[in-house]
Amino acid sequence: MRHRRKVKKLGRTAAHRRAMLRNLVAALFSAPAGEDGLRRVKTTVPKAKAARPLAERLITLGKRGTLHARRRALALLPNKRTVKTLFEDIAPLYNDRNGGYTRIVRLPAFRRGDGAELCYLELVTGAVTPSRKAEPVAPKVAPEAAAEGPPQDEDRQAPQPATEAPDQVDDQEPPS
Repeated sequence: MRHRRKVKKLGRTAAHRRAMLRNLVAALFSAPAGEDGLRRVKTTVPKAKAARPLAERLITLGKRGTLHARRRALALLPNKRTVKTLFEDIAPLYNDRNGGYTRIVRLPAFRRGDGAELCYLELVTGAVTPSRKAEPVAPKVAPEAAAEGPPQDEDRQAPQPATEAPDQVDDQEPPS
């Protein structure tokens, strides 16, 4: 059983696993944006799940933008050009977002040879959409206040009084 074991070993030694994840995240950051504006890499689902926390942590370092954060990113990424791209191009896009910078999109195809499930690990683009609770709610107007005066705008019409529904006729005969 894997109780309290957080690391997925992916069938590799620790050094090989660390190098593979570093290279996968570096490929994600240095990948050219596609026709839809997304930076993505094609990989297997377990590798993407293992690389996702590393990519999110590096983007958070890029958002800080300090010298210390840059040096920590240099310790994790293999080259300076990738760190420069991260700090200057990628991280400013996520200043208004608190996490959730990547997404895993599963592909319907499986890899030939071993049948591994394939996916895209991609950076999320677009503005943050506020939740429904954050939307302002118009204050409710009491029926007495609505009937007091005519509307201010010429386009608005006065509310029509509600008509009561006629009494429903019972089709059943009363018991005798």
